Amino acid sequence: MSQTHFGFEVIEEEDKAHRVAAVFDSVASRYDLMNDVMSAGMHRIWKRFAIEQSGVRQGQRVLDIAGGSGDLSRLFMDKMGGQGEVVLTDINESMLKVGRNRLIDDGRIPFIVRCDAEKLPFPDRYFDCVSVGFGLRNMTHKDQALAEMHRVLRIGGKLVVLEFSHIMKPLAALYDLYSFKVLPLMGQFLVKDAESYRYLAESIRVHPDQEKLKEMFIDAGFSRVKYFNLALGAVAVHLGWRLS
Repeated sequence: MSQTHFGFEVIEEEDKAHRVAAVFDSVASRYDLMNDVMSAGMHRIWKRFAIEQSGVRQGQRVLDIAGGSGDLSRLFMDKMGGQGEVVLTDINESMLKVGRNRLIDDGRIPFIVRCDAEKLPFPDRYFDCVSVGFGLRNMTHKDQALAEMHRVLRIGGKLVVLEFSHIMKPLAALYDLYSFKVLPLMGQFLVKDAESYRYLAESIRVHPDQEKLKEMFIDAGFSRVKYFNLALGAVAVHLGWRLS
């Protein structure tokens, strides 16, 4: 039986989805609050940057994978002026409910599908853009998920992945102190769950770095792959095009 990482812990592959689901079930109700606190509100700027890099236009189709609370979907809708199709997906029902309710409260009628990014229930070459915001690192088979994203993109379509990455080495020790000491305390104080935010810190460390993820894009069939480092490398936006 194959094994994978859940943070620093090595577990059976079949157990990871359940473990990740438990994390997000626990934090869903205050997910956005924690994002604001953890990043001092910077996550909103990172998301807007990712949307600008997508280059989406009115009338296009966008798939927002692991879209959770709906931040990226809302920004895509704004950019497209309500003329197009944005499909919000997540494997976690608790997070998807948060995103659905927020979008409806905001006067929007979202298309929502609960699904696994490794087995997307959409036809080949359907979307103009696929996005993943802070969700790729939680997927068990990242290579399979990237291949699925490539499959559902039309020729000329673009994949945008916004994800925590590897910070510049001179800042690594300070970043570790924040991640493993301060972050779990925030989680305990704000959502009564230190362990989920300890997992968050660990999951970032075992996620592929910028260059490795670029290679994974290429292996999945993407072309003209590039990335932008944000927050001194703590976050990165990777872009890849489907050209064939």
